[in-house]
Amino acid sequence: MGRAHEVRAAAMAKTAAIKSKLYSRYGKELYIAAKNGVPDPEMNLTLKQKIKEAKANQVPTDVINRAIEKAKGGGSESYDSLRYEGFGPGAATIIIDCLTDNTNRTVAAMNQCFNKSRCKLGVKGSVSFNYDNYGVLEFPFDDEEKILDTLLEKDVNVADVSSEEGYVRVYTDPTDLHNAQEAIEELIPNVEFETCGLKMVPREMVKLTNDDDKMLWNRLLNLLDEVDDVQEVYHNVEEDEEEA
Repeated sequence: MGRAHEVRAAAMAKTAAIKSKLYSRYGKELYIAAKNGVPDPEMNLTLKQKIKEAKANQVPTDVINRAIEKAKGGGSESYDSLRYEGFGPGAATIIIDCLTDNTNRTVAAMNQCFNKSRCKLGVKGSVSFNYDNYGVLEFPFDDEEKILDTLLEKDVNVADVSSEEGYVRVYTDPTDLHNAQEAIEELIPNVEFETCGLKMVPREMVKLTNDDDKMLWNRLLNLLDEVDDVQEVYHNVEEDEEEA
């Protein structure tokens, strides 16, 4: 089997880990949405929208149903939303959103991640002022003008629409994410979104050129990926083509 088999196995393991992280993230968000209201999407708009978002991100129905059933059963978990902002090597900045049932555990994990990668945690607002909050949708399509016209007809507040290599990326006002999603699904039946959600988007990107900086930065990202409480990571570092 040799090297080719090892590469395939590693790629499959990485894909499985990414999916597991995604399912865990949406499981928590769906549970919170269901528990904080009626666990019925027809009577809970927040839950209904979160379900649509989860499905757009290819989260399986059984993951969605388990989260809702858990809320119906009176699950005792209580999660707090935490945001950490920090600085990496060079001009790198990073924002980490967490959902946790143990704040002390999460604080300790964040400190450990940053210390081990020689990066620095910042105070609230020290990084996020250089980011914008958008609804972001990315999907296969080749006519960005058609998408823009469709969204404007639906009164969606569009910040930007661009296309590259057969994919269209849309940035909307955060409150219009689900309106944009519905408009796109109406225009393109059975569309599969590569991205569908609220994102913190950096105003400027930077590139790390020093090998030590790259090593420390990748260490930070890998360590954060191992923390179960981490929901989302946003940063301003351009990915090297050879690492993509």
